[in-house]
Amino acid sequence: MNTLHITAIILAAGKGTRMKSERAKVLHELFFKPMLHHVLDTVTVADIEQIAVITGHQGEEVLASLDEYSFTPVIQEEQLGTGHAVLCAQEACAASDLIMILCGDTPLIRPQTLQAMITQHRENRDSLTLMTTHLANPFGYGRIISDRDGQILEIVEEKDADPEQRKINEINGGIYLVDRKFLFQALDQVGTDNSQGEVYLTDIVKIAKKDSHSVQTYLHSPAIDILGVNSRVELALAHAELQMRHNREIMLSGVTMYGPETILLSPQSSIDRDSTIEGNVQITGSSKIGTNVRVCSGAVIHNCRIGNQAIIGANAVLRNTVIGAETTVAPLTFQIK
Repeated sequence: MNTLHITAIILAAGKGTRMKSERAKVLHELFFKPMLHHVLDTVTVADIEQIAVITGHQGEEVLASLDEYSFTPVIQEEQLGTGHAVLCAQEACAASDLIMILCGDTPLIRPQTLQAMITQHRENRDSLTLMTTHLANPFGYGRIISDRDGQILEIVEEKDADPEQRKINEINGGIYLVDRKFLFQALDQVGTDNSQGEVYLTDIVKIAKKDSHSVQTYLHSPAIDILGVNSRVELALAHAELQMRHNREIMLSGVTMYGPETILLSPQSSIDRDSTIEGNVQITGSSKIGTNVRVCSGAVIHNCRIGNQAIIGANAVLRNTVIGAETTVAPLTFQIK
């Protein structure tokens, strides 16, 4: 099968009013970087050839945060809906065969999930693949409307759904993989006849079915992987999930963690085998922890090198410090350089 060129369009133009902040939503940080950066990292690891980032609200600040990434910037001057945002990127992805559309507020999406979706889409030769999931409480999300055979018919947004449709627990995950030609032909047909008066990207599903294009869902579980961050509460939950994913990898490499959900460990830090990290510890910056080290409860370590078989006492604070092998640092030590 011929390789099809893919461009990822990342929607990052919204204000995020539920964050109750003057800062653009996608710039709010979790697990050591803005949530938009997590999405860009995932898309990059998934080997998607080109990325276009749609900015609008605080666009200059958003773009300024992305110096380390390779992407095409696209400005949405007016926030007229997700469909309008994608239309703004038409020129930026003119050379692509397929368009993957993601939201910049979904920092938990995994590269392997995107790759699996791409594989399904290519094998089925669909015009449109939509990622969905099931939620026990689907309030606020677009519902997947299907026929008796399970074939998707359309997506209905929460505000436009009737009482029966609101009972549906299969929801739109907001990630699409679409044939480029069909996508922009369909968006040219989308109107603003809805409660928001916006160009809904979701309307392309109904248009695809009307025009006899092949439409499939990619049902993903667990749901948390594809849910967006819309409030400070959801930001904290997403941070905790990313922290636990990372800590799980460290534990599987041979490190003991007591209370891993309370341990903050930066991705740039490393811990060698047979070390033990007690609860409420922070290890940040580019710290390196040797083998058979014990870091006791409440210690804070930043940009430090800790030698093999060292013991870091409870509630010690170490910054930019080298601790030799077999050294014991007393509890409550405060050592900053």
